[in-house]
Amino acid sequence: MDWLALQSRMPRDSTMSQRSFRLGALEAVLEGRQYDVLHHAFSKERSDAGEYIPLDERRPSVRTGLCRVVVEDSVSLLFSEGHWPSLRASDPHTASVLSDLVRESRLNETMLEAATRGSVGSVAIQLRIVQRHAYFEVLPTKFLWPIWRRDNPRELLTVTECYKVSDQDLITQGYPVEAGSGPCWFKRTWDDQAEHWFLPVPISIDPTKMVVDAERTVVHKLGFVPIVWIRNISGSGGHEPDGPDGTCTFAAGIDTVIEADYLLSQAGRGLKYGSDPTLILKDPSAGLAGGQGIRTGGAATALTLPPEGDAKLLEINGNAAAAVLAHVQELRAIALEAMHGNRAHGDRLGSAQSGRAIELMCQGLIWLADRLRISYGDGGLLGLLKMLCQASARLERGLLVAGEPHANLDPAGLALVWPSWFPASFADRQAQATSITTLLQAGVIDQQAAFDIVAPLYGLGGLPPPSDSDLAS
Repeated sequence: MDWLALQSRMPRDSTMSQRSFRLGALEAVLEGRQYDVLHHAFSKERSDAGEYIPLDERRPSVRTGLCRVVVEDSVSLLFSEGHWPSLRASDPHTASVLSDLVRESRLNETMLEAATRGSVGSVAIQLRIVQRHAYFEVLPTKFLWPIWRRDNPRELLTVTECYKVSDQDLITQGYPVEAGSGPCWFKRTWDDQAEHWFLPVPISIDPTKMVVDAERTVVHKLGFVPIVWIRNISGSGGHEPDGPDGTCTFAAGIDTVIEADYLLSQAGRGLKYGSDPTLILKDPSAGLAGGQGIRTGGAATALTLPPEGDAKLLEINGNAAAAVLAHVQELRAIALEAMHGNRAHGDRLGSAQSGRAIELMCQGLIWLADRLRISYGDGGLLGLLKMLCQASARLERGLLVAGEPHANLDPAGLALVWPSWFPASFADRQAQATSITTLLQAGVIDQQAAFDIVAPLYGLGGLPPPSDSDLAS
């Protein structure tokens, strides 16, 4: 069974768009729920009526989870503690305040969640200003639809969220809905002035005719839509060139992962059968009156046969299991290559390796993370930071960061300084220091360029560059 066949078994609401269904199916793969639509366990070979159940109608008993592994590995190279970028701006005060705000709001956790959820194609991050403090919320885009400004295609005009909810969920949230009334439409819209909430209506009513809920509507008057929309990986991924979604990180490996899951599950069945082979009886009295009839069971069943009878074990050759495991290893390599995952085996390292050597072993994963830096770094994190600068100018007394008010933060020159992919060894640092010294003495680079090279390595990204007098002293 391939990915298209598995998608065809997933339930789909007739009112759901093709885009929402596709993103929902990819979310199921990311969360490991793609086989939940199959109702039979892999060990169940016969239905209650005695009919044989094909393999593609059973849930695999082994799930490799390679898609999730590749996503988590690539995201760790983006926004983990050792890979978080430092900030640089023309105004040192702006860089310092934003760095404090990042730590105070734990923005790295938000970006980790956003990059994980966005691996299906896209994700949105909402900025909330509550009592002059900044908060961030990750919004899955399955039921979101953005509209960009015509005069500035990089700036959002509106974002609309609309989906079905049960009456019980609405009652729990305090809506005046009668129990048992059935599912309703839930809708809210963001623009440059407010976050508009709408009163839920039954699904029989057109959602475009919903009335604004004045009690829950939040007016922010920021002058921009407080949402950053992130397309996963540059490129359309086979969809509309100007559509809201990018390329799914793991889509290229889903078919191969499904094949590996079923092969491993079938290999497990073979090993179980080999441990307890089926016993076949040749008994002339089987099926006759007074005979023992057809018997089933494993090798542990002791039998007494007449002289004309016979018994054999229906066994499986152990070489088949080894062949399956070898084939699965090839499938794993193919899937990781298609998704640009890490194919290196840590147990094959004979000694400590330099940072450069580890980079070469994980080159495919680094290429993937490097592309993600464009989407979630320049397009996501940097967009949020510039949005915070705009908000500080819009608020009457500015943003509160570490208990201090800060207004009119200048976003000029704001940039991200990314650290090295892997920690450098002492030999790497010694070689780099020698090279920088040689270049400085030859006049090829100046003090500023030398500082820019070593700053990420020694955690000096947020400090000003050294002056000639400092170096002389």
